Amino acid sequence: MEYIYLLTRNEGKVKAANLIFGMYGIEVKSLGLDIPEIQASTSIEIAKAAALEAHRQTGKAVIREDHSFYITELGFPGPFMAYADKSISPEKLLAIVNTLDSRDAYFELAAAYVAVDGSVHEFSYKVPVIISTEIRGSDKYRWEKLMMMPGDSRTFAEVDSNDRTSVWSKNYDSIAKLIRSGRLRVKD
Repeated sequence: MEYIYLLTRNEGKVKAANLIFGMYGIEVKSLGLDIPEIQASTSIEIAKAAALEAHRQTGKAVIREDHSFYITELGFPGPFMAYADKSISPEKLLAIVNTLDSRDAYFELAAAYVAVDGSVHEFSYKVPVIISTEIRGSDKYRWEKLMMMPGDSRTFAEVDSNDRTSVWSKNYDSIAKLIRSGRLRVKD
């Protein structure tokens, strides 16, 4: 079996990636390097910078994924979501969204794949989200207590995170297909 590296220490992310890559006979291994995350206005810039640095340090085929969350009407917080989620409580976020004309939001999921030869391949797509009118779900979550998929009445904090692996893993599927096309080498 071939393998590639996912730049993360989060074993849950590695497990989710392996669900997709495993279908293509590719194993994903964790690459837990300490690479500072750059500040940039897009997720693809962040993912690309980290993947390139990991490849530079190891010479291995590396994937780095980064997610941004946008409240459509505000165009914010984007790649600054982790900071905003820690700084703005779900109650404050709900109060802000209640002043807007729309409850529409979306995630931008970006992934950079750096092949063994150093070539960079960028992948990105959007997942639409609706902001709930009330806070619901587990106390271990913050903004996830307000986020819902369109047409679903449950917040992210009310569903098992594995329920929607296919929604969050399209970049992995695209990378695996690219590797399997034979146009890229995974190892020397």
